[in-house]
Amino acid sequence: MIRQLIKTRRKQVLIDISTQKDFFLANGKACIRNHRRVLVNLRRVMAWARHNNLPIISTCQVYPNNNGCSEVSYCLDGTEGQRKIRYTLVDNHISFPADGSTDLPIDLLKKYHQIILNKRCADPFDEPRIERLLSDIKANEFILIGANAEDAVLATALGLLQRNKNVTVIADAIGCQNRNEADLAFRKIQAKGAQIIETKKLAGISHLRTIGICDCDLCRSFAERAFSHSSPN
Repeated sequence: MIRQLIKTRRKQVLIDISTQKDFFLANGKACIRNHRRVLVNLRRVMAWARHNNLPIISTCQVYPNNNGCSEVSYCLDGTEGQRKIRYTLVDNHISFPADGSTDLPIDLLKKYHQIILNKRCADPFDEPRIERLLSDIKANEFILIGANAEDAVLATALGLLQRNKNVTVIADAIGCQNRNEADLAFRKIQAKGAQIIETKKLAGISHLRTIGICDCDLCRSFAERAFSHSSPN
């Protein structure tokens, strides 16, 4: 029974899509464009969600390693790149494997602040457990962040809209591989009724420092250069 899970309508639910190291770190296997700027906005939205005690539903891609013979090179099961970036995790969370099951505990959103659901594909609605949760949960607004705009984010937004959900996409907290395809995806989402906004409209102006947003070699080098230029001689 999922009745207890959705008994109380949530005002807002944050949907955190594929915020994994392979997508968001410069040395990841499938790093998005402009990852540092997107990470800044991801951290702001996550901080806003924690401050406002919003339920967080996270979907993560995971593919079998097959002893190094996988057809996919990123987000392989058991690798560091498949793990979520650290500030997209909250302490009180529960994780479910991608196993084709529809089982979900009673009072799930009362017991846990974050629900992490693994999937073996870009479209979350192809996974029975995720399809059940996202179809049945009630909320006034589903807020989307993550990657990639042209596949997983597009599929998530359209799937929610097809189920008569209200969807808001935080455009500058969404990563992509192809800018043109991402722009087309945003137009499709908006045409179907979603709201497209920027982080500052949701969370206001942030005073968070950008240091520590990304620990990859490229960003560390950038931060060190910026610090040396700002330091007095």
